[in-house]
Amino acid sequence: MPQIDVNYLAVLVAAVANFAVGMLWYAKPLFGKAWTKLMGYDPMTPEKMAEMKKAMLPAMISGLIAAVVSAYVLTHVIGYTGATSAIEGLQAGFWMWLGFIATVQLTGALYGRKPLKLFYIDTGYQLAAMLVMGAILAVWR
Repeated sequence: MPQIDVNYLAVLVAAVANFAVGMLWYAKPLFGKAWTKLMGYDPMTPEKMAEMKKAMLPAMISGLIAAVVSAYVLTHVIGYTGATSAIEGLQAGFWMWLGFIATVQLTGALYGRKPLKLFYIDTGYQLAAMLVMGAILAVWR
């Protein structure tokens, strides 16, 4: 297997970009309102608000760690494919999303009996995040 040089600053920037995409994606103007309803937080009662606030910090920390791992692995995929342009990075991000994220999330949604609309929102975010990370990592190798 070829040795891949990892640009750790690019991995960190891609992970932060992933996190930023998530913050925008789940904001009220985009999909936040629908996601909140599908997750059972609507109507928002004081108890549900307290539950969300309690879970938010651990979820955000875990999400950032997961984004770093995803960016690190995607760096290797991009290195193996030789992608050096934003378009090639978008392609790498898309194929990783389709093969490993969308399929796993679809299976989880179906067996977990979750609404498909929730699957579309969550998996759409993952697609957008992988595309952004792929573009960043391919250009900034």
